[in-house]
Amino acid sequence: MSTLSGFADVSLAQLSLIGFVALFASVLGGLAGYGTGALMPLVLVPLIGAEPVVPIIAISAIFTNLSRTAAYLRYLDLRRALIVILAASVTTALGAYGYTRLSNAGAALVIGAMLISSVPLRRLARRRDIKIGDAGLTLGAAGYGVVVGGTSGSGVILLSLLMAAGLDGAAVIATDAMTSVATSIIKISVFGLAGVLTAQVFAFALLIGAIALPGAFFARAFVERMPVHIHAAILDVAVIAGGVMMISTALRQLV
Repeated sequence: MSTLSGFADVSLAQLSLIGFVALFASVLGGLAGYGTGALMPLVLVPLIGAEPVVPIIAISAIFTNLSRTAAYLRYLDLRRALIVILAASVTTALGAYGYTRLSNAGAALVIGAMLISSVPLRRLARRRDIKIGDAGLTLGAAGYGVVVGGTSGSGVILLSLLMAAGLDGAAVIATDAMTSVATSIIKISVFGLAGVLTAQVFAFALLIGAIALPGAFFARAFVERMPVHIHAAILDVAVIAGGVMMISTALRQLV
């Protein structure tokens, strides 16, 4: 990847905008299980370019998902979290390595379309009482690892897998958060070995992560008082929104 010269041109007003979006995305993530990876590229790419975005979000995700894990710890499904982590570890590293070599615009188009279609397909599967067991979760997590390793905003795939595996409500958020911490550590390790982590990348990531820390605790107060079916509807909207964002970002990269 090339030298990241765009950092030097970021103004104080633009940094303030990044901070505001980071806090908003963290609150959304506390409600829907994701947010930072889907929303932050929309403000980061125009300011600093596309290349450093995935490394920045991988680092900041450590902060946001640790706070989310702490906020929802009592809802965590540790067994399913370990299944996903073990299944996705190697493929996440492969996906992160691929990101350092290739553009992901075409892949984002395919993934975005899949995410949008996943909501009606999941609702159809639920009506027919179709679920995935541990084997299905393992296979899905391995595929998810490739995607999450080299893209931003793809955490909605994991939400769909966890819901299909039988989790709902706060359990989805807690389990997703713990597994996302693990995949972020793997991605950061690969990016570090590839030489794409710079002082500027760390500075932006720390800014986003620090501002986003309280968001999960703000959101928990809403989730704990929210009926399961309403929360499931929010998760569905989040999945569709994530798919639309990924497609629009990919189209902008291709133009």
